Amino acid sequence: GRLPAPPICQGMTFRLTEVSDGRAVFTGETGRHLLNPLGGVHGGWALTLVDSATGCAAFSTLPPGVAYTTVETKANFVRGIAHDTGLVRCEAVVLARGRQIITAEAKLTDASGKLLAHGSATMIVLPPRQ
Repeated sequence: GRLPAPPICQGMTFRLTEVSDGRAVFTGETGRHLLNPLGGVHGGWALTLVDSATGCAAFSTLPPGVAYTTVETKANFVRGIAHDTGLVRCEAVVLARGRQIITAEAKLTDASGKLLAHGSATMIVLPPRQ
């Protein structure tokens, strides 16, 4: 809460709500601005939540001055997300933390706890900038 949220959070209507060592939670609000041509919330929104949550979970394990970048993100969509689904929670945890590679998984659930999507990501640890 001491730093402003990144600009992507405003347009995508999600935010980081919890973070601890190796864990991050984002929550997001669905809406008509997220609809795809078929009338459902675009899968890219869910994938962006997976990428953001897994990335922040990985970042939470790194020492100051060390960064990462995502190598791969994958998502499985279990059920459709509607514009009126409301609050969606994406919880990510680090599964493995090596010297160079971090892997994490995430689950998206609706307010009643139903699984909407799940995914995983692989991040590479970058050397500190000189």
